[in-house]
Amino acid sequence: MSLRPDLELIAGWIAPGSEVLDLGCGDGTLLAHLRDAKRCRGYGVEIADDNVLAATRKRVNVIQADLESGLKMFGDDRFDTVVLSQTLQAMRHTEDILREMARVGRQGIVSFPNFGHWRHVLSLAAGRMPVTPQIPYQWYDTPNVHLCTLRDFEILAAKLGLRVTERVVLANGQPVRFAPSLRATLAVYRFESR
Repeated sequence: MSLRPDLELIAGWIAPGSEVLDLGCGDGTLLAHLRDAKRCRGYGVEIADDNVLAATRKRVNVIQADLESGLKMFGDDRFDTVVLSQTLQAMRHTEDILREMARVGRQGIVSFPNFGHWRHVLSLAAGRMPVTPQIPYQWYDTPNVHLCTLRDFEILAAKLGLRVTERVVLANGQPVRFAPSLRATLAVYRFESR
């Protein structure tokens, strides 16, 4: 089973035998991989019917729920790791979901498209909202409601008392070290509550 580059990186940050909660788990690919490769256990939370069915077919424990309602069904520190991959930008209540991740998990991992990428900046300078492989929607039909840059996320994490323990930024699936704010298309952060 092949993983997207951000999911491959995320899987590498998760210890074998961990309890994992994958928010917006899609078709359950990450959880199935973690179960098979690392003996991890856990749950996915997904709202889309077709993704819930696909995850179930992969024998992934999935709960159909809207993340905007919070994670009340889980107790404090219930999971070793809580993952939110390429879903943060679609959340209306960004601060709430990050707080909930910190409450129910010992560590959180998020990935999101970097709105500060140079192509996005040029598109905005030319008077148009960007449409790229990472943000493939027109402004009028996008599910993305809160796009951010690397620095924006870091400021919000600090405001919420989340300590970033690791950051990797990617372009074309490869780590970016030089001028990451302009060159990275995707960011992956690992954090803990302070």
